[in-house]
Amino acid sequence: MVLSGRLFERGLSYVGTDYLSYPLWDKYIEFEYSQQEWSRLAQIYTRILQIPIQQLDRYHGSFKELSASRPLLELRTVEENAAAAAIVTGQEGGERPIDGDEAPNPEVAGLSEAEELEKYLAVREAMYKKAKEFDVKIHDFETAIRRPYFHVKPLDDLQLGNWHRYLDFIEKVNDFDRTVKVYERCLIACANYPEYWIRYVQCMETAGSMEVANDALARATQIFVKRQPEIHIFAARFKEQMGDIPGARAEYQFLCTELAPGLLDAIIKHANMEHRLGSSESAMPIFETAIATEKAKEQSQSLPLLYIQYSRFLQLAVGNADRAREVLIEALELLPFSKTLLEVAIHLESRRLGSKQIDYLDSVVEKMLNPKPDGSYELSAADREEISSIFLEFVDIFGDIHALKKAEFRHRQLFLPHKSSSESKKRSLDSIASDKNKVAKTYTTAPAAVSPAQSGMSAYPNGQAQWGAGYAQQSQSWQQPPPQQAPQMQPQQWPGYGQQGGYAPYTGYGNYVHPQQPANTTQQQGYGNYGQGYPPQAFAQQNYGQPAPAAYTAPQQQAAAPQYYPGYY
Repeated sequence: MVLSGRLFERGLSYVGTDYLSYPLWDKYIEFEYSQQEWSRLAQIYTRILQIPIQQLDRYHGSFKELSASRPLLELRTVEENAAAAAIVTGQEGGERPIDGDEAPNPEVAGLSEAEELEKYLAVREAMYKKAKEFDVKIHDFETAIRRPYFHVKPLDDLQLGNWHRYLDFIEKVNDFDRTVKVYERCLIACANYPEYWIRYVQCMETAGSMEVANDALARATQIFVKRQPEIHIFAARFKEQMGDIPGARAEYQFLCTELAPGLLDAIIKHANMEHRLGSSESAMPIFETAIATEKAKEQSQSLPLLYIQYSRFLQLAVGNADRAREVLIEALELLPFSKTLLEVAIHLESRRLGSKQIDYLDSVVEKMLNPKPDGSYELSAADREEISSIFLEFVDIFGDIHALKKAEFRHRQLFLPHKSSSESKKRSLDSIASDKNKVAKTYTTAPAAVSPAQSGMSAYPNGQAQWGAGYAQQSQSWQQPPPQQAPQMQPQQWPGYGQQGGYAPYTGYGNYVHPQQPANTTQQQGYGNYGQGYPPQAFAQQNYGQPAPAAYTAPQQQAAAPQYYPGYY
């Protein structure tokens, strides 16, 4: 029986404080109940009431039932009985010692058994309230944990975010043992995520427990996430901080040679570490070795970035601007169509004192903008235009007038005609909408000075189509001389005017009896697309009671219409 109790204690030492440890506690209680060990059973309940675990209320109720069914003497441990006996002995003057197994007399001690029981329960009640208060705080975090065990299947974002929030909370509690427990539980479910191992190491470092931090880092880099570059980069930084320079170099060497050759982040951080240690000469071979390795590959995505980072390192860290320029020139010779390299080269020249290599950059730009022998381009039209604009701005600041003239002519010849054509079409469309507004405003504000035929038909080749069915009705009002009848012609009487996409049916043209010969065939072709044809019409010169400038002849207006927007149709 003693062996069974030790097994339970061994298991509880590992998971006894876990939120879901109640099944193990239940088995332990069941075992002690079968042995009729009431004091040990009460002691187990006392331990549980101090832990914020699931089903805490159930254990609290079971303990109250136990305390009501058994006498206090059976519930207290030997040590508690001895302490109570010592109190009794002290009150009697210390005349006779009392054996630890001998029950003290509550009457002699001045307290009744009920008062002793109440005091005994009050201590456990305070433990329960404190644990319950903490249980309320962590309840949402614990219930959101759907997978407390390890599995190769990735966790969803909700689970990962819940663990981060739980760790944020537990770190603020400032309880080291509880923090370690939660982190260890987290790393069971999140063992494949380097971010939690990194956080664990940093937390233990902040708490001053370097032994736990080093142990966690070793488990991460050697067992659980040993194939993740992120954890090795962190390990190199951590070891550098701790003064373990050989260990940091070993981590970078493992990254660059075995785990992730060509990893840009590892190469840059390794070179920067050597520079921090005061050995810039040891940092440059790191870049050169990496560049040589990438050049041996058929297609390397990181080679342009390696050249750029090496050039920046030479300029900013080493202070050798000439060598930085040479590196970029070498890169442009090897990768002549790299837009990123050219932008960095122009930026370097703009920051560099002294003469600028405008002629060389101009030749590189010329090569990028011109097509290949087969007529294709390495870069898109947008990238080519952007490169030309950047170089044009650079030459405008640092070049002479001849270089500027050459760059401007090339840019205008390659890009401005296409842009002008598209912008011209856009302006023509905008002008149509603007002219419509002008027509409507003219009819509303000054109907007596301008006739609809003058303002509408002269501006739009399809002006008749936009007036629609109301055109015949308006013609009746034109035949009336009094100018006060003009306000009847409101823009809202033209049903087809507000919509460009559709045209109203041509039902009003049947009221016209004046024959008309078309001015040219251009307008007839434009109207040929409509579903219903109409006989040619001619407007005789009439006097509408307006001043002399208002008189007009329709053929002249129709002849001018196709010339107003020659490229619209």
